Amino acid sequence: MRTELILVDTSIWIASLNREGPSAIKSRLDRLLEENLIATNQMIRLELLAGTRSQEEFNRLKGRLDSLHQLQIGEAEWNQAAELAFRQRRKGKTLPYGDIIIAATAIRNRATLLHADHHFELMTEEAGLVTEDLTALVHP
Repeated sequence: MRTELILVDTSIWIASLNREGPSAIKSRLDRLLEENLIATNQMIRLELLAGTRSQEEFNRLKGRLDSLHQLQIGEAEWNQAAELAFRQRRKGKTLPYGDIIIAATAIRNRATLLHADHHFELMTEEAGLVTEDLTALVHP
């Protein structure tokens, strides 16, 4: 039986890649990597790769991301994202569309979303979004 995948948000990767980043986050990611449970998607890849400082860093990070489970953003995920955005706006919340498509990908793939971004907790009431919030470790 396959264990549930963990979609790791950009906020966690950035904290982990920072030399002075929280050791608890680095340890959590190391365990998940050993268990082959980490997933990514095109939006997270875009956010991470766009922030690299050199071609060498870009290539190295891309290679690492390529080795992870890839959760595709297809028509169903875009439709889920539109529905999520619509419902959030009706509640008076305007959230970044990148975060909404990441959340929709987690929901559609029944993955837990590991993050350090308060926007995701605003969506946990929505259909099936399961999160692991490490915001307190990044922003104590």
